[in-house]
Amino acid sequence: MAEQEAPRGTQASGQIGEVFGLVKEYARQETVGPLRGAARWLAFGTAGSVMLASGTVFVVLGVLRLLQNEFASTFSGRWMGLVPYLIAFVLTVAVIGLAASRIGKTSLHKD
Repeated sequence: MAEQEAPRGTQASGQIGEVFGLVKEYARQETVGPLRGAARWLAFGTAGSVMLASGTVFVVLGVLRLLQNEFASTFSGRWMGLVPYLIAFVLTVAVIGLAASRIGKTSLHKD
């Protein structure tokens, strides 16, 4: 006996459903995967920048306090108020410049 074929309408709707499922899976693969990677990239970048900023603040405040307490006799008169702050400012600019020079990743894709 010969196999019975499914009605033509049922076969076409099955193919359409399969195509729809493949397109849906492809769209999920191409959007959800990169979005997860971008979220991870942003999370690590944010955590790193917060830690770098807080560390810089503590180091600069420590250097400022050191200059004000230990070298108070060196910076007498008007200079006592200005020089330690200028040194702390230069240190801050140097750390910002170093951090900016290390930024090199231009893409989220792994090459």
